[in-house]
Amino acid sequence: MLIEEVKKLWPELNWIKDESLRDKTLNAWVYAIKNSVLTPNDLEVIPFSLLITDCNISFMNHKRTCVQLAVDIANRMKENFGDAIKINMDYLISGAILIDVGKLIEYDMVNGNLTTSHAGKLLRHPFSGVAIADRFGLPPEVLHIIAYHSKEGDLGKRSVESIIVHHADFVSFEPFKT
Repeated sequence: MLIEEVKKLWPELNWIKDESLRDKTLNAWVYAIKNSVLTPNDLEVIPFSLLITDCNISFMNHKRTCVQLAVDIANRMKENFGDAIKINMDYLISGAILIDVGKLIEYDMVNGNLTTSHAGKLLRHPFSGVAIADRFGLPPEVLHIIAYHSKEGDLGKRSVESIIVHHADFVSFEPFKT
C-alpha cells in the first residue's frame, strides 16, 4: 500500500505532533507519487538534483538530511535564544518534508534517464509543490516554506521556519555543486 511506503520513506512524519498536519503532509506525498513517473523505490536511488553532474546522493538521502538539519538548527536556536524566538516545529517539519514534493511532477523518465518533464520546464517545484500541498489543505505557513525555500524566495520575506529550512536545504546542496 502506497501510504505505508511513504511512511517508510518519511519516518520524520512522526515528528509532527499535530495529527491532522501529519496526515495532510503524508497525503500530499502520496498524491505526488501517484501522479509521478517515479516510485518510492526510485526516490531512494535517483540523484537529488539534475543540476549536479554525476550526483551520487539520492533524492531521499538529501531530503531526509534537510529535514534533520532543519530540526537540529531549530532546536539549537530554541535552546540558545529561549523565548526570544518563536519556532513552530510542526510547520517547520511539515514544510521541510514538502519542499521538494513538486519535484515528483518536475521529473520525467525518458529511455531510462531522469530528465525534466514538460510541466517541470514551465513550473519549478516550489510552485507545483505549493499547488500539491494546497490541495490537501496545508496551512499558509507550510505553503510559505515550500514557496520560499529556493531561489524563487530570495526576493520575499521569509518566516523564521522558512529561513531555517532554506539554509538546511542549501547546506545539504551547495557542497555537492563543486
